[in-house]
Amino acid sequence: MAKKFLEAGKIVGTHGVKGDLKVQSWCDSPETLCDFDTLYLDEKSPVTVEKAQVHKNIVLMHIKGVDTMEAAEAMKNRVLLLNRDDVELPDDLVFIQDILGFKVYDTRLDRNIGRVRDVLTANPAHDMYEIAGEDGRLVYIPAAKPFLKEIDMEAGVIYIESIEGLLE
Repeated sequence: MAKKFLEAGKIVGTHGVKGDLKVQSWCDSPETLCDFDTLYLDEKSPVTVEKAQVHKNIVLMHIKGVDTMEAAEAMKNRVLLLNRDDVELPDDLVFIQDILGFKVYDTRLDRNIGRVRDVLTANPAHDMYEIAGEDGRLVYIPAAKPFLKEIDMEAGVIYIESIEGLLE
């Protein structure tokens, strides 16, 4: 079952003396994190985002009720969550957290090649699936066509089609 609350970023520091926070975004882009009016410290603790802007790839954020440097400092290292109900994803996108651990089946080789261990998003062209093979080695597959064929959320399987030499 998909988690209702997803990790969206981590408070990594303070900014100024009025309680502003520096947040490392774990979303597709830091700008995405700025779109939320409500985030959560845990599933029962919503916080209101009064303002948020991107500065040098970090989100500078002010949360209602955090109005001093001391209050902001106490928030350091907290993880901010978002409610999946607050996000509208296009049909062809999934949350990374939802596919971690999925089996990866290669249609060319007609076999499972491992499980998704991570999704690397730093590649400017496209994301990369980091797959832990059954033999323990790591394999990297582009998370894009023509390699990515289908993600079966119900079965927990990602279908890919490798090219010769990619896995051997």
